[in-house]
Amino acid sequence: MSGNEAIALGAWEAGVKVASGYPGTPSTEIMENLSGYEGVYTEWAPNEKVGLEVAIGASFGGARALATMKHVGVNVAADPLFTAAYTGVVGGLVLISADDPEMHSSQNEQDNRNYAFAAKLPMLEPSEPGEAKEMMKTAYQLSEELDTPVIVRITTRVAHVKGVVEEGEKLPPATECAVPEAPQKTVMLPALARQRRVVVEERMTRCMEMAETASFNRIEQGDTTKGYITAGVSYLYVKEAFPEAAVLKLGMCWPLPEKLIRKFADSVDELYIVEELDPFLENHIKAMGIECKGKEVIPNQGELNTDIVRHAIAPEKDRSLFESVELPNRPPNMCAGCPHRGIFFNLSRMKVFVSGDIGCYTLGFLPPLSAMDSCVCMGASVTIAHGMVKALGDEGHKKVVSVLGDSTFVHSGVTGLINSVYNNSGATTIILDNRITAMTGQQNNPTSGYSIKGEAAHELDIEGLCRAVGVKHIFVVNPHNVVETRKVLKEAVELEEPSVVISKAPCVLLPEMKERKPVSYFTNQENCVGCMSCIRLGCPAISWTSFKEGEAEAKGFKKKQKGVSKIDEILCNDCGQCASLCKFDAITRKEEK
Repeated sequence: MSGNEAIALGAWEAGVKVASGYPGTPSTEIMENLSGYEGVYTEWAPNEKVGLEVAIGASFGGARALATMKHVGVNVAADPLFTAAYTGVVGGLVLISADDPEMHSSQNEQDNRNYAFAAKLPMLEPSEPGEAKEMMKTAYQLSEELDTPVIVRITTRVAHVKGVVEEGEKLPPATECAVPEAPQKTVMLPALARQRRVVVEERMTRCMEMAETASFNRIEQGDTTKGYITAGVSYLYVKEAFPEAAVLKLGMCWPLPEKLIRKFADSVDELYIVEELDPFLENHIKAMGIECKGKEVIPNQGELNTDIVRHAIAPEKDRSLFESVELPNRPPNMCAGCPHRGIFFNLSRMKVFVSGDIGCYTLGFLPPLSAMDSCVCMGASVTIAHGMVKALGDEGHKKVVSVLGDSTFVHSGVTGLINSVYNNSGATTIILDNRITAMTGQQNNPTSGYSIKGEAAHELDIEGLCRAVGVKHIFVVNPHNVVETRKVLKEAVELEEPSVVISKAPCVLLPEMKERKPVSYFTNQENCVGCMSCIRLGCPAISWTSFKEGEAEAKGFKKKQKGVSKIDEILCNDCGQCASLCKFDAITRKEEK
């Protein structure tokens, strides 16, 4: 199983009854796999805050509950998380934080171990899939024994690596589900919160005592010349790089077992702390007065691997343990037929600042479209555009637009739009409605009309929602008709009041799009004049052949023509954007017989 598959199995075996989350790499597959198990309710939430609050509610009702999200999602969920540390739980409550060292699919590289420290919550950190599955069961036992939410932190490598996982028995529920009858525990008025604050400190003291003897914190005997303290996937790198060395493996990275750490430190001549990203373990171990080495040799950026660890600590040894493989570069690009391409093609030709957002469409930043000027976090496109309009003054609305997807709009763009209307911003908001959460793998969301299990659900009316919050000027366009869309965008930008343009066309990777009758466009090259309008779309199905000197005329083209374009009919997804731009009848739609 992959780590994510193992975590889903572990949650089911732990008796999880309710699970809620928001898709985000590298956490997405946990919910997708858990939704296939009997006896557990699963859902995609509009955002991570909602997902965690749903899990808290289920826990208050006595059920074991799970919330899943990637590392930046914990930023969104931090408000309820910090207070849930005070309320504690009834049924066990676990939050999965899937961190992303190296930023494989993220806008930052934060280390969420810091959340466990700040929120005063225990955190477990598995190193491989088999351990991840077992730690899920341990996490729920800890949660109920200590009356606390528990964070389980994984990283991209643990989430996606494959490992052997043994199936186990499903645990029985620890409590019956019922309406809670102890409001002094779940109503955090200041007077009651002060009482629970004492409980939090008492709980962390108990947790520290448990950490000293817990099986997931263990000393592995070996050569004591150099000893290593490590956790998570870094443990595997240490074991591969220095298989004979003594190691203290921490399965609980917060709170730390101080006595065990001191015992291990005293047993080795030189102590190294091997961890990805922040010197989290290192700082806390140094605060104990223990001499050790860490970030002066181990990089504090990016993902570690066995070679990096080995060379950092023992540069005299051979650098490469494994033969490297040269892979060809594959620049990221929107799919052939992506509806977002037509929008960004138009924006690249308008003199506007494009406040972007998180999704497939962030690729609109890359050449040849080069049509995005900022991208900060989910939903920030709308509010950043609003702020810029206010800063630029009277004509500001003509210079700034925001762009975000339908799932992102529901996640955290709605409140920004409410703010823009309430505070009379003239900015234009473009909502890219492709009916799915595409970037993380085509997960359903409130706009798609289907649940996580593919069952029919209420389909959010984006146009009606925008009208309800007070937007008077709403336009719906087919982005594949590039020319008509440009006219609408220009009209919207000129308006002095808030406006919304809804770009409505489905993602080409949706099953119903793949099942269509095969059709494509092809190039009538004899009509091509080499204007390159279609090439500037950046579609991977369209290629360009340059002519050498004298070659154009010899092939029957104009003497000064630089080349011709060609459509790969296999890659073409029948969007027609190129055809809507071509003025020379060089692009024709073809239907397969």
